[in-house]
Amino acid sequence: MTQRKPPYRSNARPAKPGGRLLSRAGTGEAQVRHGLARVLSKAGVCSRSEAARRVLDGRVSVDGRVIRDPEFPILAGRHKVLLDGQPLAAAGRLYIALNKPRGLVTTVQDEHGRDTVYQCFDGAGLPWLAPVGRLDKASEGLLFFSNDPEWAARLTDPATGPLKTYRVQVDAVPDAAQLARMQEGVDDADEHLAAHSVQILRHGERTAWLEVVLDEGRNRHIRRLLKVLGFDVLRLMRVAIGPVQLGELGKGQWRELDAAELEALAGR
Repeated sequence: MTQRKPPYRSNARPAKPGGRLLSRAGTGEAQVRHGLARVLSKAGVCSRSEAARRVLDGRVSVDGRVIRDPEFPILAGRHKVLLDGQPLAAAGRLYIALNKPRGLVTTVQDEHGRDTVYQCFDGAGLPWLAPVGRLDKASEGLLFFSNDPEWAARLTDPATGPLKTYRVQVDAVPDAAQLARMQEGVDDADEHLAAHSVQILRHGERTAWLEVVLDEGRNRHIRRLLKVLGFDVLRLMRVAIGPVQLGELGKGQWRELDAAELEALAGR
C-alpha cells in the first residue's frame, strides 16, 4: 500500500494580527510574511496573476514540496522556493521608456485579440516587464515598463509619484473660465477629476492644443474631464513623466532609463 505523505507544514507559527509571523527557530523575532505568488512577482519573474497560475499549475515548490496555494506564507531567508526546479533568483532590475503608438492596448494579452504594447518588444529578448501605469488605446506617448514592483508602486501612487505632462488637441478653443474649471475639477461617475495645471499652447479657429499636467491618473482622466466640459479629444500624447521627457524617441521605440533619470525620479 502506498503510504500517503503527511500534509506540508511550515516551520512558522500562525500569523498574528498585522500580517506578521513568528519563526519557531532562531531568535524568535517577528518576520514579514508574503504569499507565494507575491514572492515570485517581487522577484521580477512574472506578474502577480501569472505567478498565481504557475503555483496552481504545480510549477513551484517550497522546501522540496510542490505547493499549489498562491497565498502560502513565505518567510524571507527561511524557505527555499524553486520555480520549475530552479532556485528563485531575483531578476536584474530593468527600467524602460516606450513611445507607445496609438492603436495598442496596455496589457499583456487582450481578450478581444487586439494588438498590445508588448509587440514593441518583439525579438528584444527582454525579461518579464509590467507597464507602470496605463495609456488607453487611442492615446500615445511616454509609458514606463519595469520588473521592479516597488519602484512601479511608488511612481503610480499619487502621494509619491511624479507629475505627468500631456499634449492634448481638442475640438474647440477653451476660454479662461473653462481653463479654470479644468483645474477646479468636475465630478464624473462618483470621481472628482481635475488637472494640476492646464494652458493653451496654440490654437486655430476651431481647435486648440493644450498642455495638461496631472498629479494623479484615473481611468481616461483627461478625456472624461474634458468631455464633462463639452470638449472632444482629437489627440492625446503623454510627453513627460516627472523629469523624464519623451524627446526624440520614435513611435514604437524604447530605451532604458539612465542613472540620472532614475535618480531624478526617486527625488521627485
